[in-house]
Amino acid sequence: MSEVKGRLRRSLSRWASSDDQEAKELRSDSAKAGCCPIAEAGDRDRVELQGSLRTVTLRPRGGVPALEAELYDGSGVITVIWLGRRRIAGIEPGRAIKVEGRIGVHDKMRVIFNPRYELRY
Repeated sequence: MSEVKGRLRRSLSRWASSDDQEAKELRSDSAKAGCCPIAEAGDRDRVELQGSLRTVTLRPRGGVPALEAELYDGSGVITVIWLGRRRIAGIEPGRAIKVEGRIGVHDKMRVIFNPRYELRY
């Protein structure tokens, strides 16, 4: 039984350290691009952020289509919303992206509506 626990503990440790490594790489890439870390970006500030899209969903708002994406940069998460869009080529989970816009708060979530964006490789 203790062998199984040890194997599970090692697997969890490797998984956690790979997440830490990904976060470090995202923070480093964001800093190299001259972008603000999401965790340090203030509400109502105009910012440039860079990170990886975790999720992309179509969620209508007030009868208007809205494409929502969760952007993660290793320091924090922000929701990016394109109103009036059902799909944008290249906007998909796992994609690296740089966005520019003004941070707001909607339903207690930090968001950027209709940002300028640049797909990264």
